[in-house]
Amino acid sequence: MKFIDEPKIELLLQAARNVSPAELDRILDKSKSLQRLTLSETAALLAVEGPLYLHKIFAAASFVKEHIYGSRIVLFAPLYISNICANCCAYCAFNAKNKKIERKALTVEEIKEQVTLLLKHGHKRILLVAGEAAPAGKTNIEYYVESIKAVYAVSVGKNRIKRVNINCAPLAVDEFKQLKAAGIGTFQIFQETYHEKSYRQVHVSGPKSDPDNRIDAVDRAFSAGIDDVGIGVLYGIYDYRFETLAMLMHIEHLEAKFNVGPHTISVPRIEPALGSEFSENVPHRVTDDEFKKLVAVLRLAVPYTGLILSTRETPEMRDELFNLGVSQISAASRTSPGGYEETQGKLPKDSQFILNDNRSLDEVIGSLIKKKFIPSFCAACYRSARTGEAFMNLAKPGTIKGKCSVNALITLKEYLDDFASPEVKKAGYALIEECRQQLDEKTRAALAKFFADINQGIRDEYV
Repeated sequence: MKFIDEPKIELLLQAARNVSPAELDRILDKSKSLQRLTLSETAALLAVEGPLYLHKIFAAASFVKEHIYGSRIVLFAPLYISNICANCCAYCAFNAKNKKIERKALTVEEIKEQVTLLLKHGHKRILLVAGEAAPAGKTNIEYYVESIKAVYAVSVGKNRIKRVNINCAPLAVDEFKQLKAAGIGTFQIFQETYHEKSYRQVHVSGPKSDPDNRIDAVDRAFSAGIDDVGIGVLYGIYDYRFETLAMLMHIEHLEAKFNVGPHTISVPRIEPALGSEFSENVPHRVTDDEFKKLVAVLRLAVPYTGLILSTRETPEMRDELFNLGVSQISAASRTSPGGYEETQGKLPKDSQFILNDNRSLDEVIGSLIKKKFIPSFCAACYRSARTGEAFMNLAKPGTIKGKCSVNALITLKEYLDDFASPEVKKAGYALIEECRQQLDEKTRAALAKFFADINQGIRDEYV
């Protein structure tokens, strides 16, 4: 991890303890002008502890979130296709030495069955997740490409999965090119921890025990032409302030080399996992207050980057973080292969970790609508080559917000018409009308045309 300068990070964190209130005010004013923050400025905000400046940080994060992303929240579902893994990671139930879970890799037909269930509930965006070992007789890339094609092959009525993203093992450049050709949206990979000593302690053996190969995978993905990547930290392995600055240092490297950083950042916290003593005794546990602060600071540090929150967090925590910078969430998640089978309300066994938000998709959407957020299943940017640097060129002047807001309303009406419960339908249509009244005349007319098409049974239109 040659571009993660650990001594520099420690010096920045030490200096941040002495930042004056006047300097904090300057940094927050800068953030509200939608400028990127430097590492030292970010360190200063991460060092804040008193309620006065925490409130100011939260207010600034809410301002930036609304200015860039508006009130939309993008939804997706993770689809675990395999828990077979060659790695021994201390925090994970998929640890190769863990005998307490049953191993399984879904077949093409089983993947199609899972996608059918997701489509029937209204999902349109999927994140494929796999352990770092392929089923017998296949390479990792062969299994990934086969699985992606299986997802795209499924339809339920007029509904299909709009975009498949993938969280998978590091690949070679030629393999990443195959992944891109299969039609993925975002390649997602988490370094887990950027602190090298801690990394080697928790990744005991297997391919993942090499931190350089893992961090270099993002470079290889960019080199292969995948310009939408997602990165993240598994908070709890090491100090959250160090991890956040190190991740931003990683982003600076990507921007210097490829002229664009990650499309998304994920912020999972360690949750208990079957067979993992480490997950029950987290060495650097992040409190709820610290977690809210780091999410808000990330929104200010990289204002144009999407922030993803999973169902590891409780409904209450997720609700709070929508205003502090989160722009994408998983919903009604299952974290085991085959986990979307109808289980009469019972959670499946062999999950990667414990989930804290087990609401249905309809319940999550209803909650978002109640709070005046627009649930979105949009994938238009991937279809219109608005990715990587092209996306950022639209995001920075605010142009992308208009397109995203219209597309969010289109996908919300599709969901309400096809899947929503009567109560959610009623509230959702009222929210759409409220949002429509706020649009200019030209945009209202364009939206009316899309809505007329939806009423005629047409699906998956976008601007």
